[in-house]
Amino acid sequence: MSKLREIGVKPASRHGQNFLIDLNLVRLIVSSAELGPRDVVLEVGTGTGALTEMMAPQVGAVVTVEIDKHLYELASEELIDFDNVTMLQCDALKNKNRFNPLVMDAVGEALARVPNSQLKLVANLPYSVATPIISNLLLCEHTPHMMVATIQKELADRIVADPWSKDYGALSVWMQAQCATELVREMSPKVFWPQPKVTSAIIKCTVSPEHRDAIPDLRYFHQFTKSIFLHRRKFLRANLVAAMKRELTKEQVDEIIGRMGFADDARTEQIDVPTLLAFCEEVRKVAPDWKL
Repeated sequence: MSKLREIGVKPASRHGQNFLIDLNLVRLIVSSAELGPRDVVLEVGTGTGALTEMMAPQVGAVVTVEIDKHLYELASEELIDFDNVTMLQCDALKNKNRFNPLVMDAVGEALARVPNSQLKLVANLPYSVATPIISNLLLCEHTPHMMVATIQKELADRIVADPWSKDYGALSVWMQAQCATELVREMSPKVFWPQPKVTSAIIKCTVSPEHRDAIPDLRYFHQFTKSIFLHRRKFLRANLVAAMKRELTKEQVDEIIGRMGFADDARTEQIDVPTLLAFCEEVRKVAPDWKL
């Protein structure tokens, strides 16, 4: 923190910058990621390089991304002795639905250099990009083995939520359909500088290749989950009718609802992940070319 003040770096609220200043929690992030020499780590939000510096000696390679030019220059000095660290000064995202190709290219090159490698996202994620980073990485050409990140607790609660709860939604289903999800630790605003107005948490998501392979069309399932949770207070039937208004008649929707055995008053937030996966496949059989 003092170093940042010395060089005149001020956290940019537009980038969601809050620096983790508790080294014990930095160590907890690293230990939760279970790092080893086969790992290629993607870090979004290099910051001062403290987390990068702790991870680099333990892994095959680190690709770390920082959007802020001044922080990039500061971290470059701190990390200059690590030849397995690739630093990028850019936005990690091309848009809210896709990663920046520069980032994915760098990750691909690092994976190619490290024998028998596996990708892990380990980061103190800027709040402004936490959701698209975590959710979109599961659609990239380089699938992560694990994701360990600090995020808003509100977002962590959504990721691990159970059906019938207020936090259960599209993100819960998308993540839990592919990962074992765990909230590792809540984090007080006091462990960050500047202090955010919200509580944070360390989330750990371990990707299951078997679960991913059981989903025939990941992109279809992704847009399906988003569309049927779009109006939480509506009945499941009404949500499907709205999502598929150009693809399915109401009679076709009723046939699918009937095959699934859903009650007339069923709501999307009551349905568990395996059932929603099956429901998606029933819809995909009838409307395989659906686009939002």
